[in-house]
Amino acid sequence: MTELTAWKKEELDKLRKDLGFLFRRFRQGFGVPRAFLEGADMFATTLTETEDYIVFKTELTDVRADDIQLSVTDDRLHLAIKSRQDSTRQGTHFQSITTRTRSLSRSIALPCRIVADDVKATYRDNILEITLRKCRPEQARGITIEVK
Repeated sequence: MTELTAWKKEELDKLRKDLGFLFRRFRQGFGVPRAFLEGADMFATTLTETEDYIVFKTELTDVRADDIQLSVTDDRLHLAIKSRQDSTRQGTHFQSITTRTRSLSRSIALPCRIVADDVKATYRDNILEITLRKCRPEQARGITIEVK
């Protein structure tokens, strides 16, 4: 019989960091524009699980809370960011108007079913934290058999 090896959280974090580094090097080697790399790295996330909750955390740089859109179903979390920044520069003989738009989204399959009506989200110091309450499995109920 094969044995299972228990991985420590530190080992998994190091493995995740190393794999992220390798994938960034791989993408850069194929000439992927830097803007795409920054967008892909924007959603560095962690998903932790307790007995009753799933906690999803992600760091979002240069994002306002109004730009974040969340939706959940009982088995999936969808996060979308749509932002727009306008700037105007006035000179003596010209006016420059710049508009920067950004749209990113991610859909995450959850490890178990959740109660979609009991989701809490907070956004503080560029960290989005979403707490999702797990759905309790239905208890089996006994059925009496009628003998005739």
